[in-house]
Amino acid sequence: MPSRKFADGEVVRGRWPGSSLYYEVEILSYDSRSQLYTVKYKDGTELELKESDIKPLTSFRQRKSGSTSSSPSRRRGSRSRSRSRSPGRLLKGSRRSASASHQVDIKEARKEILEVKLTPLVLKPFGNSISRYNGEPEHRERNDIPRRDTQAQANTQAQANTQAQANIQAQTVSFSSQEKFPLSQESSYLSTQYSLRPRREESKLKELDSKEEKFVTKGPTSLRTFEAAGQQPKKLEFGGVPGVFLIMLGLPAFLFLLLLLCKQREPSLLNFPPPLPALYELWETRVFGVYLLWFFLQALFYLLPVGKVVEGTPLTDGRRLKYRLNGFYAFILTSALTGASVFWDVELCYVYSHFLQFALAATVFSVVLSVYLYARALKAPQDDLSPASSGNAIYDFFIGRELNPRIGTFDLKYFCELRPGLIGWVVINLVMLLAEMKVQGRAVPSLAMILVNSFQLFYVVDALWNEEALLTTMDIIHDGFGFMLAFGDLVWVPFGYSLQAFYLVHHPNELSWPVASLIIALKLCGYVIFRCANSQKNAFRKNPTDPKLAHLKTIHTSTGKNLLVSGWWGFVRHPNYLGDLIMALAWSLPCGFSHILPYFYVIYFTMLLVHREARDEQQCKKKYGVAWEKYCRRVPYRIFPFIY
Repeated sequence: MPSRKFADGEVVRGRWPGSSLYYEVEILSYDSRSQLYTVKYKDGTELELKESDIKPLTSFRQRKSGSTSSSPSRRRGSRSRSRSRSPGRLLKGSRRSASASHQVDIKEARKEILEVKLTPLVLKPFGNSISRYNGEPEHRERNDIPRRDTQAQANTQAQANTQAQANIQAQTVSFSSQEKFPLSQESSYLSTQYSLRPRREESKLKELDSKEEKFVTKGPTSLRTFEAAGQQPKKLEFGGVPGVFLIMLGLPAFLFLLLLLCKQREPSLLNFPPPLPALYELWETRVFGVYLLWFFLQALFYLLPVGKVVEGTPLTDGRRLKYRLNGFYAFILTSALTGASVFWDVELCYVYSHFLQFALAATVFSVVLSVYLYARALKAPQDDLSPASSGNAIYDFFIGRELNPRIGTFDLKYFCELRPGLIGWVVINLVMLLAEMKVQGRAVPSLAMILVNSFQLFYVVDALWNEEALLTTMDIIHDGFGFMLAFGDLVWVPFGYSLQAFYLVHHPNELSWPVASLIIALKLCGYVIFRCANSQKNAFRKNPTDPKLAHLKTIHTSTGKNLLVSGWWGFVRHPNYLGDLIMALAWSLPCGFSHILPYFYVIYFTMLLVHREARDEQQCKKKYGVAWEKYCRRVPYRIFPFIY
């Protein structure tokens, strides 16, 4: 039995029976026995059509409505256009009279295939995509036999011809008086929203439409706001502009307070904040130079021509960027250099004794990098901007304005995601292990320190080994590269995630082997959930028809993709988040229960993933519409089982 092509609630183009005209329709249901789709036209008419009589919206050029652009062709609503230029403009150097120009345009319009406006009986417009129509189909009575009303077809054709002739006559008036009597935004919206154009006319107008889009998007950021496009303003995340401003000021300060607490012999929240060192004590030029050396060493490893090259997800313009997967090789080279440093008695504990200075150096570098990223993004083309950008300078500085900033083939965001911070995290943990032996006078490191180092080393190696999975994450495909990711990758990850090891240097905790065994089992349980869920998702995205995945149940969506509703993704909606949180708890348990400080990572990570899950929900609901609502009913639990 052939599978259906279109999903319930999807907005497509349907051919009117007995004609060659296609109109916007909404898919209401599908009968697998008769293989007919029940569709609803804008005037409320419900018919049953064959799949061959239905085309996706992408097969037709959708006209933009509600624009405030001064382009004449955008303000005139639905009418025929010249093949070579906008009808409202005179050719350069031409001195023809307005009436002569109008006569030529009317002749050309008669030669073209005319647009036909579908006059709705009940004016109830719905959007051109599933993202604007996410409701369930209205209740209706279904006929078993498709309607073949000849009289209705004749009436529709006659009405269409009359309307088309009226459009041609109205153009003479609109050509000469459009500057004095422009169409209102509402009437322009209605005329373009209900106008249809034959498919074979699309290729003739592609070039003109491309020029008009460039005209609309050209200019300052304020001209590209959603208000200017007749749409609702984009909803900002993280509390909007005030929220991101406070995050940029508060997050670095909070990290430094945590590190100062860890250095105290008896850390206590009652003595918060801890004594603050002088600012000049936190800055050393030599430390900043060492950090720059580390950063550019990792950049050199990134440029090595080793590892396979893969393509990322398609961008808005259809391009697919190429990425070289050599993060694991960079880790091997870094490990070799670190081992050689230990063998030659290089003082690696210098990093521990200047830990706050290194954190400040990384913070300063991330701010400078963020300024550079925002400055270069001001000249970036529209297609290169991040879907999360808003047009507000403060918000875009935080979230990132450009999606994939590159210097040649060097992808700055992709490089920072896994290299300097993630590999640096492992090196810092090793430094803390050596510092524990030195400070506490141990011949060997404690079992707690060994567990923390081993767990987090395993996590980093797994991430680098499965480097390709990063290309489908929200950080790469949705968020731009701004302060949020720059500070997070270069400062928060290496200096914040190493908090447990830093804590154990001055606060030892002796573990018995039975307790250690339970912690190891918890870690392995979290890893199995995390890795199996991610592997299943990535395999399904690469090849949904893989026979190994044939046992998985799916829900078809209007985008042509399917949603997994069985396996790990039928257990909870984000099983990878659940595994991540279990592993985070296993990292903190070796530190004991004498203080809440080592458990800060678990608390923070829970808040982070809950917030990210809410962002995922919003994005998926907008993208998949009705199908996502069905998925949520099938899989009600979000991250934790039995918790909605």
